[in-house]
Amino acid sequence: MASRPDITSVTNTASGRSIVLVGMMGVGKSTIGKLLAGKLGLDFVDSDEQIEAAAGMPISEIFDRFGESGFRDGERRVIARLIGEGPKVIATGGGAFINDETRALIKEQCTSVWIDADLDVLVERVSRRNNRPLLVGRNPREVLTELAAKRTPCYSQADIHVRSDSGPHSRTVGQILEALA
Repeated sequence: MASRPDITSVTNTASGRSIVLVGMMGVGKSTIGKLLAGKLGLDFVDSDEQIEAAAGMPISEIFDRFGESGFRDGERRVIARLIGEGPKVIATGGGAFINDETRALIKEQCTSVWIDADLDVLVERVSRRNNRPLLVGRNPREVLTELAAKRTPCYSQADIHVRSDSGPHSRTVGQILEALA
């Protein structure tokens, strides 16, 4: 039986640094982030929710009005603000870590965790919601395949890499805690 990581040592390892979760849409960053923050006694924030609050509109409208590049610029600024507010667990949108400036900021000031999952798991999860601008009117499997091909080289630069599967998210949280310890 594997021993459980000592939360004190995990907290000390990450002390002073936010833990930023990166990965494809549907991988479970928000759910895993909430659970992880609870285990570590840190606040949790979802950068997409913070972007919507700052812009006063949903992400889909930001995309419609300003395009993906305008969204990514705002996303970078919001993530920089969140990092500057002190240690927390931050779930980012799927494309955040792809932006060179955002990735450099996260790598320099935080501990980045790439949560990865098989394509079938992602397709099943994203099919539950219809609020993902990059999927509107498109086949989720095709879009996710294209995005994974482009994004995996960037995600692979994260400090920690864990796999999520169709099992409980608490299992992925355990993997992250072990890696942090």
